[in-house]
Amino acid sequence: MATIQSVKARQIFDSRGNPTVEVDIGLSDGTFSRAAVPSGASTGVYEALELRDGGSDYLGKGVLKAVENVNAIIGPALIGKNPTEQVSIDNFMVQQLDGTVNEWGWCKQKLGANAILAVSLAVCKAGASVKKIPLYKHIANLAGNKTLVLPVPAFNEFMILPVGASSFKEAMKMGVEVYHHLKAVIKKKYGQDATNVGDEGGFAPNIQENKEGLELLKTAIAKAGYTKQVVIGMDVAASEFYGADKTYDLNFKVENNDGSQKISGDALKDVYKSFVADYPIVSIEDPFDQDDWEHYSKLTCEIGEKVQIVGDDLLVTNPKRVEKAIKEKSCNALLLKVNQIGSVTESIEAVKMSKRAGWGVMTSHRSGETEDTFIADLAVGLATGQIKTGAPCRSERLAKYNQLLRIEEELGSEAIYAGVNFRQPVKPY
Repeated sequence: MATIQSVKARQIFDSRGNPTVEVDIGLSDGTFSRAAVPSGASTGVYEALELRDGGSDYLGKGVLKAVENVNAIIGPALIGKNPTEQVSIDNFMVQQLDGTVNEWGWCKQKLGANAILAVSLAVCKAGASVKKIPLYKHIANLAGNKTLVLPVPAFNEFMILPVGASSFKEAMKMGVEVYHHLKAVIKKKYGQDATNVGDEGGFAPNIQENKEGLELLKTAIAKAGYTKQVVIGMDVAASEFYGADKTYDLNFKVENNDGSQKISGDALKDVYKSFVADYPIVSIEDPFDQDDWEHYSKLTCEIGEKVQIVGDDLLVTNPKRVEKAIKEKSCNALLLKVNQIGSVTESIEAVKMSKRAGWGVMTSHRSGETEDTFIADLAVGLATGQIKTGAPCRSERLAKYNQLLRIEEELGSEAIYAGVNFRQPVKPY
């Protein structure tokens, strides 16, 4: 069995031009694997520590400390280890080499979640190469999952989900066509400048309220001819406009904001319910603040049968927070972001817990991405049924979608597309 012979980290750049960590692992059989870590913009306060250098270089966002932690501490300790032993390697890094703990478990305060995760991802790829199987099959084996599923792609903040497609390939066709129709609709209504794209390839016209965005999507879906096949999801990121007075300020982006649009959690809950009544919305992510467990539970209780309520900042892919949310019926879906928790093993644990609770799972990118396609294989291997990795624009986003097209082609007649079963594509494993 090939063993780990070398571990080399370096500082590279993500899609926002910020430094991030990349790791190469060389094996005794001469093969090597490489992985890079993404980074979020709106990060939840409960995410594992992303170690940054501070200071003036790169506006404080350098990751040379994390790189040094891999090269000087983690790497030497992994030489000679078997890369197929993912759980033991992850636990060794998290619990022994780092060992820092807070109320929500292992927090990676010493070495940095970005240092640990880069190695964890590279080890996972190395394990697949040693076993001579595709990465998605290796991940499925690690999780004990028997059924591989191609996920429904969810394109961006105001998201479209082609649940009515018969394959991932057809889902991409629908998504791309709606995207181009949306561009034309926005250009006609708001002008050419409004079709500039954001970090994740999505359009950001100067709309005044959510309903305006939903109407634009509805129009674009109809123009593309997919009213029956394509539904809508929302990523609200409500922690961004939650105040110390425990209200939600709907005018938080407006200059000279007079506070007249501040509403209570109950009022915001009713806003979501009105959206669901008027539009084909199947998924609402982060509808409330990361500490507002009360209103999460209320919304899930009232519309959770029809709509998946996705915890992102609420859960931060942390098994202990997932456990609390299951107990309190706070939401009914997990947003899976490997860099929120910092290891492949803990990510798999969070997914298994979620599935056993009957939840949906949406695999997700971060706004600061790299060309690494790991999460595409992760979505298939864990049969999450859903993946959010940006609009069909910008190469770091398309890299994941293109990898899913390759996987579907490779699986051939065995390929299963989650489609309308995106919330529970397989039985819990």
